[in-house]
Amino acid sequence: MVPNLDIDQLKTFLAIADTGSFTRAADEVHKTQSAVSMQMKRLEDTVGLSLFIRDGRGVRLSREGERMVEQARKLAGLNDDIMSAFTKPELSGTVRLGTPDDYADLFLPEVMARFARSHPRVTVDVECLPSGRLSELIASGQLDLSLVTFCGKAPEGDVIRREELVWVTSQRHAAHSLDVVPLATADASCSWRKLATAALDKAGRKYRIAYTSPNRLAIDAAVLQGLAVAAMADICVRPGMRVLKPSEGFPSMGAFDIGLLFKAGKPAPATMALSQHIRDSLGANSALRAAAE
Repeated sequence: MVPNLDIDQLKTFLAIADTGSFTRAADEVHKTQSAVSMQMKRLEDTVGLSLFIRDGRGVRLSREGERMVEQARKLAGLNDDIMSAFTKPELSGTVRLGTPDDYADLFLPEVMARFARSHPRVTVDVECLPSGRLSELIASGQLDLSLVTFCGKAPEGDVIRREELVWVTSQRHAAHSLDVVPLATADASCSWRKLATAALDKAGRKYRIAYTSPNRLAIDAAVLQGLAVAAMADICVRPGMRVLKPSEGFPSMGAFDIGLLFKAGKPAPATMALSQHIRDSLGANSALRAAAE
């Protein structure tokens, strides 16, 4: 007989994957560290695999653990969807959601599909704009909730994911080898554009703004056709693109945070429910990047 997985153990496992630490995960799931360790031992016994690699510095996910993350998130999410459908009052109303289009095609399909199954009577109005503009709409109360990029400043909302900003070029072309690098970017208010140009200025690398568009697909097209180089989140890199290295003259731009902003006042239940679905989808990491404390 196939053994049954314990949902509580899976949620603890996901908390470790998301926080990078047994200690922080214990705080997240409101358990002692010893209880978390015991749960992970039982989970490993159930699946018959070692999900962690333990060494003198701490612990990190094994290859099997990395494979487990996606499947565990699906099962835990399905459990929550079922429980929400049968144990919570049915929500209704409208949530005005903002997101940069960089993230819309990556995250929204899964988020919206899961949310619609859990809360079919809630309407979600989506506005795709740059993070700076979305912050303004949140401040003025024109949006209820927004997914935004935090770059170079203290986050004013809830951080839910951290990503690397990388340089990309076409795999089939060599725009990156030109003496004056052509860049494809959003407008001057774009946080990624500011980080990219600052990094090139510091490195003394000549560049020009060759293509400007608020639409991520237009920027992607310029890169894929070999017309320009662009800076984007590692998660946004598409097939046909190649990540450039510092050894090729493109300096590191560091990492940035992705988070949520809420309009002033107490969020409506539907807004909170949608924000949780976003957290569940974006909180995934392919590996445990930090050692346990």
